[in-house]
Parts: sequence; C-alpha cells; structure tokens
Amino acid sequence: MRVIKIIFWVFYRIWFYILLGAPILVMFPFLVISILKESYYPYFFKMARIWAKTILFGMGFYYKIERQQKLESGKSYMLVSNHTSMVDIMLMLATIKQPFVFVGKQELVKIPLFGFFYKRTCILVDRKSSKSKHGVFERAQKRIKQGNSICIFPEGGVPADESIRLDSFKDGAFRLAIDHQLPIVPITFGDNKAHFSYTFLSGGPGLLRVKVLPFIETEGKTMADKNNLKDQTWNVINEQLLVFEKKK
Repeated sequence: MRVIKIIFWVFYRIWFYILLGAPILVMFPFLVISILKESYYPYFFKMARIWAKTILFGMGFYYKIERQQKLESGKSYMLVSNHTSMVDIMLMLATIKQPFVFVGKQELVKIPLFGFFYKRTCILVDRKSSKSKHGVFERAQKRIKQGNSICIFPEGGVPADESIRLDSFKDGAFRLAIDHQLPIVPITFGDNKAHFSYTFLSGGPGLLRVKVLPFIETEGKTMADKNNLKDQTWNVINEQLLVFEKKK
C-alpha cells in the first residue's frame, strides 16, 4: 500500500508540472503578444486566470470561495494571504477577478516556460539585496498607477518548519499599502498545505477553501501605523486558519 501511494505521489507531482506548461504552450502566441506592452496586461491577466483554473481542475482541486467583502472594479488593493504551496499562485488568480501583479521571489524565474512570463509580468525581488527591495516600491508604484492591485505573500516565503501555521509577516506589503493608501485585503487559504505542500511525497485532490476577509483600511495611516496594520492582518488570517482547522 505504501508503494502504491509513493507511485501516486510521484506521478501526481509530474502531472502538476505537465499542467503547468501545457496551457502556456497552447496559448503561447497570445501570451507573447500580451506582454509586448504593459498596457496589454489586462489581456495577459485573463489568460493567466485560464491557466490557473486549468491547473486547479486538472489536479483534481475544486475550490469554495467565501467573500465577506467584494473588490470594486477600477480600484487598487493590497492582496495578502498565507503561503504554503505553489498552488497559492493559481488559487489567488482564481479568486481575484480584477487585474493584479504578484511581487515574488526571483528564484521562480528558473522554471521553464513559466519563468519566461513570470519575469516579464511580476515584480521580482531578491530578498538578499536591499537595492532589489527598494526597486520593488518603484515598480509597484508604476503598476498601481496603471490601475492594478498588488499581491504579496507577506511571510516572505513558505515556512521551513511545516509545524508553523502562519509565520511572522515582513514589512513590505504594509509599507506599500500605506504609501499608496491601498486597502489591505486579507485572504486565507485553508487547505493548500494539506493537498499540495512543498513536501514531495504528500497531497492529493480535494477541496480548497478560500475566505476573503473584511478589508483593512489604510486611508490616513502613516508609517507609525505599520506594525499595527501588520499585526491586525496577521491576526485575522491566523484566526480564520484556526476556524478552517476546526471544520476539517
């Protein structure tokens, strides 16, 4: 029985990477056109959502989204959530319909095909470089002026210790939210870790629960409020994770 499970997990992971690349190959000419100009980004975003949903359904995931507050069309937001899986990227794209731009780690550029478009459409950050971190603010400002929202996983990466429910948050998302007076949208992913964690021999198809929590306003806030906003956001996401755990 253990051998059968291992074979399933190996093929399940291989299948994920096939699904990662196949829609990109199919849509490749249209994707290339959509990255020629930044003004074409909304078209790229629509195709990115198709890509994300194809992977989720292809992996046997079905998702249930509960929205306690809805995003307004034409308004920019700071989207933040817990981060435990590569599936977080796809589920965020499936959850949010309005165009947004990921701020993500530079290492993902190395993934074939995916990395090509990731590099040209996301705001990349090298966490070891203070210059790179400063550049994020300038590039994010440009994207916000174009009418996009920004998405950051504020834990700064997936916690190395899998026993950690929600790691401490970095400052970046909250500095940007205050600088641009963006409402913070806390989002909780309840099941991504159980169904597709970074542990290779684990996971499987199933339900992915999502809750979009009430927005945290930043209007009139200054950098003196940064830590309070960070703590408030951490608390509401963590509390919802506890609720998800009780309802498993």
